[in-house]
Amino acid sequence: MLIYHILSRAAWQQAQADGQYSAASLASEGFIHASTREQVADTANRYYHGQPGLTLLVIDTERVQPEVRFDPVQLHGQQTHFPHIYGALNLDAVVGTLDFEPDPLGSFTFPES
Repeated sequence: MLIYHILSRAAWQQAQADGQYSAASLASEGFIHASTREQVADTANRYYHGQPGLTLLVIDTERVQPEVRFDPVQLHGQQTHFPHIYGALNLDAVVGTLDFEPDPLGSFTFPES
C-alpha cells in the first residue's frame, strides 16, 4: 500500500544526507504524519495552504521498518483513519517523490505524475 508524506524540499534533502527521515512530530507526538492518496489534498490545504517548495514522498508501507498504524482522527465532524509512522522513516521505503506546488490561489491537488 502506498501512503504519502508532505515535507519541504530542504527537509527531504537533509533526510537524504542523514540516511533517514525524522519529522518534528516524531519527537513531539511519537509518530510521523502521513496521508492516503485521498487525504493528501485536504491535509495540504489545511496545513500548507499557499506554501511553495514542497515535496510529496510516496511511501510503500511494506518497506517501512517502523510500525505503521492507521489511527482514528476526527476530521470535519467525522472519524477517519490516518496513517502514522512510529519511528524514523528508512529511505528505501520511499519509492518516489513528487514536486508538490500550490496553484496560483494557494490550493493543492494531488499531483499528476
